[in-house]
Amino acid sequence: MDNKDLVWDLDNFNKRQKAQDFVMGFENQLCVYSGSVEQLYTNYNIFFPKEENRKLVILPNPYAHHDTLHGIIEETVRPTGLFIVPADPEGESNRLNIILPLKSEDSCGRAVPLEVGLKLINQKRPQDKPFLPVLMKGDLRELNADTPCLHLHMLNLAHLPKLSEMDVKDIQRVVLERLEKLAARR
Repeated sequence: MDNKDLVWDLDNFNKRQKAQDFVMGFENQLCVYSGSVEQLYTNYNIFFPKEENRKLVILPNPYAHHDTLHGIIEETVRPTGLFIVPADPEGESNRLNIILPLKSEDSCGRAVPLEVGLKLINQKRPQDKPFLPVLMKGDLRELNADTPCLHLHMLNLAHLPKLSEMDVKDIQRVVLERLEKLAARR
């Protein structure tokens, strides 16, 4: 695998199997960004190969080249401080929460259902600039010793000098379609 951004290390996880099960629920639900090749992957599979001990490998679908979006420079991708976590830490349901930061610095944030949190986030944004979350290497983390979480990055499509307006709108459409499917998950 030439693209090291698509190989994620799981060495430091206390509950590796729980993290693996959690992240599998996001396969093709959130787009994955690779800064080293300036690409966004919308159609991919997640693997945990035995020969790559304690690694997660993201493989873009080789038959869907149109689902790999090119020319997305690193400056367009920013961390958000938002985390997706399981609503049920025991993993008995597939509902998701998003942790929204609070104004108080001594609090880690407030967990709300993902669909509600996304609506709140978008209410604070201009209508023509919706929240466009993506994943990057390092975004799969542990919130605590028992709970896996995904940190979200977001695309700022105003900074894509290599792409046409049509390409930019297509990126926005694809990311939003994936996000809608994820938010509708019950």
